[in-house]
Amino acid sequence: MNMRSNGTPSLRDQIEEAIVSGTYRPGDRLEEQSLAEQYGVSRTPVREALRQLQEAGLVDIKPRRGAAVTIVGPSELIHMFEVMGGLEAMAGRLASRRLDEASRKELLDSHEACRAAVNQGSDAYYYENERFHMAIYKASGNPFLEEQARALHRRLKPYRRIQLRSLNRIEQSFAEHDRIVTAIVNGNSNEAEQALWDHITIQADRFHDFLAGLSREG
Repeated sequence: MNMRSNGTPSLRDQIEEAIVSGTYRPGDRLEEQSLAEQYGVSRTPVREALRQLQEAGLVDIKPRRGAAVTIVGPSELIHMFEVMGGLEAMAGRLASRRLDEASRKELLDSHEACRAAVNQGSDAYYYENERFHMAIYKASGNPFLEEQARALHRRLKPYRRIQLRSLNRIEQSFAEHDRIVTAIVNGNSNEAEQALWDHITIQADRFHDFLAGLSREG
């Protein structure tokens, strides 16, 4: 999470949280002046925050029409999670074969941070979970794969956060992390690949829970 020097979330993260929480719903206009007044800043940092959110796919900015929260349908989300699952599965397979000591330490440290965050709520776990997945991308030893995985991860951040708010999802997620870590550390590439695919893709029952979460958030 990007933080200001005083320890508060960055403007970009504050606006992202408002989008994720449903304060700003898909299709809502994001007026620079209104945001500047709301967050007590000038329009320049607001414009930069909206640009960053556009790069992440959370905001659409169109000439003469301004910015609005991106509208993403359920089918598109499923397709995106499938691609994310493929990228993460590949990263896990490569990480299990290329794991060095520095990557091993970061993976285990991030896993323990997730363990500590399990009982601290979905937001605390969300940020440690992000660190965990970034550690896997890095451990793949493939900078291009890492870049692509990070980009799609950013695009899906709000929806991954909503998933974590489903009943018992944090505990399930951490159990899946255990399986992933064991496979990577033991050099079991097939298991690492399958474990990450299962962890990321939304299966039928989880998809219904996920849609219910989207409905509540909206």
